Amino acid sequence: NLQKASVELAKDWRKDRALRHLEAMLIVADAKGTFLVSGNGDVIEPDDGMCAIGSGGSYALAAARALLKHTKLTAKEIAQEAMRISSEICIFTNANFTIEEL
Repeated sequence: NLQKASVELAKDWRKDRALRHLEAMLIVADAKGTFLVSGNGDVIEPDDGMCAIGSGGSYALAAARALLKHTKLTAKEIAQEAMRISSEICIFTNANFTIEEL
């Protein structure tokens, strides 16, 4: 169960002496759900199943939501195009990325 595993990871992350100071975020997903796990111990499940992290994350998320709503692109194509758009807007996001499908 990914949700339970995410909550347990967040608890361990929060309790660990070295990890609790780590300011990081992690996206985990399976066929049933998507979760954003933060270094603060938060586990967030987005309403629409989409989330993004990083300096260009908000741009990529906005682009992905628009593409999902107005096109028939596959998930991989949406991810690629959203990242491309984000890289054009955010100076900290480059256009070299790798997308892996499971």
